[in-house]
Amino acid sequence: MSRSNLLHVAVGWLCCALAPATGQVHQHGAGEIDRLGTVSFPTSCSAAVAPVLEKGVALLHSFGYDLARQQFQQVEAREPACAIAYWGDAMTHYHQLWDRPSAKDIEAGRTLTRKAQRASAGTEREQGYITAAAAFYDAPPNATYEQRSVAYSAALAKLHERFPNDHEATTFYALSLLATPHANDNDFADRKKAVTLLNQILQDGPDHPGVAHYLIHACDNPEMAQAGLPAARRYAQIAPASPHALHMPSHIFTRLGLWADDIESNLASKAAAERQKETESRTHAMSFLEYAYLQTGETGRAEAIVREALSIPASEYKEPEYAVAIQVRFRSLLALETRNWTQAIEMAPPASAAPDFQATVYWAQAVAAGRLKNAKAAEAAAAKYEAALEAVKKTTYAYVAETMLTNREEAHAWAKFAQGNLRSAEALLREAAAAQDKAGKAEVDIPAREMLADMLLSANRPADALQEYQRSVTTDPGRFNGLFGIARAAQASGRMDLAREYFQKLLDNCPKGSRPELEMARNVLKGGSSADHSTH
Repeated sequence: MSRSNLLHVAVGWLCCALAPATGQVHQHGAGEIDRLGTVSFPTSCSAAVAPVLEKGVALLHSFGYDLARQQFQQVEAREPACAIAYWGDAMTHYHQLWDRPSAKDIEAGRTLTRKAQRASAGTEREQGYITAAAAFYDAPPNATYEQRSVAYSAALAKLHERFPNDHEATTFYALSLLATPHANDNDFADRKKAVTLLNQILQDGPDHPGVAHYLIHACDNPEMAQAGLPAARRYAQIAPASPHALHMPSHIFTRLGLWADDIESNLASKAAAERQKETESRTHAMSFLEYAYLQTGETGRAEAIVREALSIPASEYKEPEYAVAIQVRFRSLLALETRNWTQAIEMAPPASAAPDFQATVYWAQAVAAGRLKNAKAAEAAAAKYEAALEAVKKTTYAYVAETMLTNREEAHAWAKFAQGNLRSAEALLREAAAAQDKAGKAEVDIPAREMLADMLLSANRPADALQEYQRSVTTDPGRFNGLFGIARAAQASGRMDLAREYFQKLLDNCPKGSRPELEMARNVLKGGSSADHSTH
């Protein structure tokens, strides 16, 4: 599981070794873990190890890296000359779209890749996979992560061109396009290329776990989310044994404001993770559940999720720091989404928190203090955020600093607002919002443009606020505070028809909600008046 996620958590048989075959990763009488979808990965290794290899590949496609490693290591032990097993083992150390490999991971991958090369792959195709892994792991010592990922993708492009009918080569190549530093460049050209490649496989491989999975990742932005909906509807059915596969559809559901689907997806993921004792996967699903419950006004359920998350002992995590991340992330989101500014200001980072997790608390404090126009507290929190950001740059995970820049702008914007400098505050939030308009925010974050609208409404500029709220709900539809903000800004602008329309949309979105804003909406729709709401 990556630090960014911390901040934001059996096979069929081949007829013979060299002939194409389809492996359905499901066996009669097998346990839950065997339902992982259908892959076809013929190799020159013996038929006896073919099912284990295909199970490992299927697990790679659902980011089940630890379990995949077990499969490949089984083959290494049973058939040491099977070069492709070392390739698979090496690929479990490169968590594309999750995190960047550590120096230890790079060394492990390099060692395994060289073992694969020494084992002498039996076919040109297998050698192509090993060559691609070597492009990543055996790069010059001073090569950056970005250079390694680009080299890896280029090697896979050659493999795909040489074997265009190899669905695995195509699928891994599509994933590599999403993992390069250029994935969001040129109007999402690489993402769209990946979508084209993956859609080409759908006719022959409708149950391929990687196709559905990577289509979701490719479309995980405001512009392309609708195109990812069919894959989101399909992936959980393809690989129901994987907690990650059960969770991934919610990336699209969250982008589109489909909260009932989002909740169902993550409840299923949470349950599967609990059965498999995958605590990180469990709490990752819970972070999406907290967010979805907040958008449907179910504060009680959101609070229950937070209490449950905070009750999980640190000893249950593979990475103990995950417990700290959960504490700061879950609590700060709940406080800010429910407009409990005092609670947010009173938060303190745990003593053991790494600087990026400390920064989450300082960001929440700055936003809340700005909302209360407490200039001293907002300035102090923004300064602490700046110091934490600089500290991150000196760590082994310095790349995370790039993901912290939006929150940095938000923290300083609210400090400026508290000082009475609306012009500077507005400029900072507009810059942050513009960056999110295209690529999108992290799925369970608060949109910068919605923050901008809140600020303008608080500054008694309801017409300007209304415009920003309306823009915000086009990229992040169905958000509770976005819909409520439109209604309130419309009210303040004298546009009561629009206010009633959005109060009704808010109520429709929250059939089980219990927040006071919903009672205000009902009152307005009944023809009553509403006093100014303290949360704005």
